[in-house]
Amino acid sequence: MFLRTGLFSLSLLGLSRSQNVPPTDAESAALIQDPIEECTSYNVPMVDEIKPNFPPIWEPAVIVEGDTAAQNKFNEIKQVLPSNIKPKGTHDGDFSKTLPSYDVSDPDCWYTFNKCTKPKVEGLSDDITNLPEPEAWGLGFDDGPNCSHNKFYDFLSENELKANMYYIGSNVLNWPYQAQRGRSDGHQLCVHSWSHHHMTSFDDEGAFAELYYTIQAIKAVTGVTPTCWRPPFGDVDDRIRLIAESLGLETTLWEYDTKDWQTNFSQLDIDTVRQNYEDVFDAAKNGTFNDHGTIVLTHEITGNTMDLFMEMYPKIKENFKYVVPFYAATNTTNLYVETDEGVEQGETFEDYVNHVYGSTVSAPTSTNTNYHPEPTKTGWGGPLATMANPTVVSIESASESGSDEDDNVVNGQNDSDINRVSIEHKDSPNGKGDSSDNSKATHTSVTSLTAIVALFVISTSFTF
Repeated sequence: MFLRTGLFSLSLLGLSRSQNVPPTDAESAALIQDPIEECTSYNVPMVDEIKPNFPPIWEPAVIVEGDTAAQNKFNEIKQVLPSNIKPKGTHDGDFSKTLPSYDVSDPDCWYTFNKCTKPKVEGLSDDITNLPEPEAWGLGFDDGPNCSHNKFYDFLSENELKANMYYIGSNVLNWPYQAQRGRSDGHQLCVHSWSHHHMTSFDDEGAFAELYYTIQAIKAVTGVTPTCWRPPFGDVDDRIRLIAESLGLETTLWEYDTKDWQTNFSQLDIDTVRQNYEDVFDAAKNGTFNDHGTIVLTHEITGNTMDLFMEMYPKIKENFKYVVPFYAATNTTNLYVETDEGVEQGETFEDYVNHVYGSTVSAPTSTNTNYHPEPTKTGWGGPLATMANPTVVSIESASESGSDEDDNVVNGQNDSDINRVSIEHKDSPNGKGDSSDNSKATHTSVTSLTAIVALFVISTSFTF
């Protein structure tokens, strides 16, 4: 767990942030408060060494040539995939050629089509869309790790908030120290695909690769194997669910959507997003959550989304009795595949409430304990019962990194001076945050002279 004491003081570390000293580990990276510096590229040699074992950053994933472990795992999984569920639309979410001929009875349980969350393939688990514990706000954030999230993660830590963090594989390799902080701060790390495209658009191999390599990236960088995932845009059907469950991932969606990410692309103004939060508060006041808790979709994608959550948090506390990670509200204490000593465990709802709120729960609603979906529809003893061992090395204890100051690239901006790094969302599907791959240089908006000067001095290349 990160300590907010002398361990993290600038004087103890002897770091002068004004000199743009690159971070050497997750702890020094967590100290940086200037978003420009947070989002300046840094090199971690061990990550550079393993990148050839992964698909190209931000490209739709396929199995890497020569990766026999991945190929063997996929060959096992494809034996149980339904042949009647086909890929849909484009990676960017154009379903115009799919919808006219799609069966209105929704045989694929396609969430994008009809918000279906109860699979029609026998044996698949229902998607998680809300929580069993009344008056609880389930805390989770998509699209991380964001390079400029220190202020936000500090806020979560100071308020004793733990969350489910849905990390994009490409972000994990681009910002490994930020990913390590997510685990060190006690959040549950989950999968949010490799390239943040619509999952039902992929063929079987591509969908497998999007999840498999994100699992491997999180394992390599943080040392743990995730057991949860959320599909980008909620785009999932029973074929994708089966691939996910075959890799040991539980599918999580949401009940309410703040649409906070749209503020970054001028699709919604901030006041509209504030009202979306208020709509959830109104539902709480009307007793909607007297018999269950809710999951509200929020993002780590930009400074706007992170700052909006911090702004709205007092009202969340006012309207909800508990603000908890999903694992606590479902009594899931085994957060990861690993159960070794030193791997943090989750708390039951009763224990979490007692620890954070100093109160007791006489009769928790959830009776679920340590539930994870079966890795195969043939059962725990079947050929898919154990995920392939990662073929990459962990950098969890890495303490050295190199950075050529002339090669530093600023990819993120703070909302007060500049906009923090973001990936494009539904209407802008090709933008990504990138620490080290500069082949997709595009433009960004800068809202202050200070930011313009800083960006010009440090770099003229931007990636989204």
